[in-house]
Amino acid sequence: MRVVICGGGVIGACTAYFLRRLGVEVIVVERTEVAAAASGKAGGFLARDWCAGTPLDALARRSFALHAQLPREIAGDWGYRPMSAYGGYVASDGDPRRSTPSTLGWLGDGVVITQRIGTTETTAIVHPQKFTSAVMNAALSQGAKLHRARVTGIVRDADGTRATGIQVEGCIIEADAVVIAMGPWSLLAAQWMSLPAVYGQRSPSIVYDLGPNTPADALFLECETDGSTVSIEVFPRSDGSTHVTALSDIAPLPLDPVAVTPDRDAITRLQAMSERLSPLFRPEKIIAQQACFRPVTEDGLPLIGRVPLSDGLYVATGHNVWGILNAPATGEAMAQLIAEGRTHEVDLAPFDPARLAPLDPSLLQAR
Repeated sequence: MRVVICGGGVIGACTAYFLRRLGVEVIVVERTEVAAAASGKAGGFLARDWCAGTPLDALARRSFALHAQLPREIAGDWGYRPMSAYGGYVASDGDPRRSTPSTLGWLGDGVVITQRIGTTETTAIVHPQKFTSAVMNAALSQGAKLHRARVTGIVRDADGTRATGIQVEGCIIEADAVVIAMGPWSLLAAQWMSLPAVYGQRSPSIVYDLGPNTPADALFLECETDGSTVSIEVFPRSDGSTHVTALSDIAPLPLDPVAVTPDRDAITRLQAMSERLSPLFRPEKIIAQQACFRPVTEDGLPLIGRVPLSDGLYVATGHNVWGILNAPATGEAMAQLIAEGRTHEVDLAPFDPARLAPLDPSLLQAR
């Protein structure tokens, strides 16, 4: 059996890895680079039980366990480490609490920690680009192939009911099954099949080099800026880099992931907010100012499973803020579904693409 995976992000990499573990021939088709988009620019934060009470709970718990397990199975160092997580707020200028020392010593005065929301048993982190690359390299070392090209269509049998491969620039790649895992760019696949809409939400971020001794404390803080309250998230990693993000917005999705750029005003505001959090966040410590588009769906749940009305076609996208967390369990479940016809650890019914109405292709062409 041969499976073609369209997309070299974290979902595509994990699907390729688990398919190879089941002995399936795999070709990953990626137009730019592995982890070129959100899979390389996300925060990498992992939480075991933050999806409790939602359809994502079982997927998140299974995936959290796999994240802890994979460092023993795959070569490479992607900085997996358990960490604590805290919630709080940044006292505004003029607030008497602005002069109060923070309970976390590496933060500046006026950063008020109100609660511990994650422990080393329930929260952790990875470096997303290194994780995605390591998983893809593991799949390649087990025999998967990586083909750099732009997918331009789906090839079908004479009846038009079954996928038999994909079209790329200059050739056809034959397959027994095709997986669409192109993040928000999975929207383009709606031209070729019955697929619900996938949207892109832009998230700017700044990455600082604070050195390897930065405490392993993830922060979720409320910060007042320009007369409004903004949520800001801080994720220190074991390699010394610290990812800071806030101010997500809706923006047109470029056709090419390489063309994704942050809004300069958002980066300026984010830098000013960061400098209020800690004296460590100095301009000379900045190593990246970036943005990525997170894939989201109409109901906020990912699309994972068979594409309606199309035998041999599968989709795995729409994971929103939990893409890095839920990638391993998504890849494992997709591999089981494709190779064995059913999943074992996670029920994919809540994520069935058939639950949502398909996008009208004419609307996509109008864009």
